[in-house]
Amino acid sequence: MTIGENEIVSEREFDFPRELAFQAWTTPELLARWWGPKGFTNTFHECEIKPGGTWRLIMHGPDGTDYPNHSVFVEIVPLERVVLDHLSGHEFRITAVFEDLGGRTRVTFRQLFKDIAEFEKVKAFCSEANEQNLDRFGELLAELAV
Repeated sequence: MTIGENEIVSEREFDFPRELAFQAWTTPELLARWWGPKGFTNTFHECEIKPGGTWRLIMHGPDGTDYPNHSVFVEIVPLERVVLDHLSGHEFRITAVFEDLGGRTRVTFRQLFKDIAEFEKVKAFCSEANEQNLDRFGELLAELAV
């Protein structure tokens, strides 16, 4: 993990093909199963995974707190990249890049904040949350590969 001026970059290699990793990011039913830090669940209200598509969900924290989220997908490049802008609460852009490693996949997860002051407030929490998110992503890939 790298923390820049207003960006957190997490990178992880998975022992699963890029097609499976991209599918887990771009299929709403699968995305709902792994999105968010450990202990969170999701209720998706709208999830149009296409450029300009809206993603509205509520993340349910393990303590029962609900976190409404609204994002818009900016770019979808099959098997290569998913870009979305998170518009509710803290504004940031997420870019997920999928790199083929000969049957394995490297996922680079970039979270670029619009406002540096907001970034400073949440960077410690978001850094850990992003790592937990990738942990959950890997667990889902393992389930799907069976």
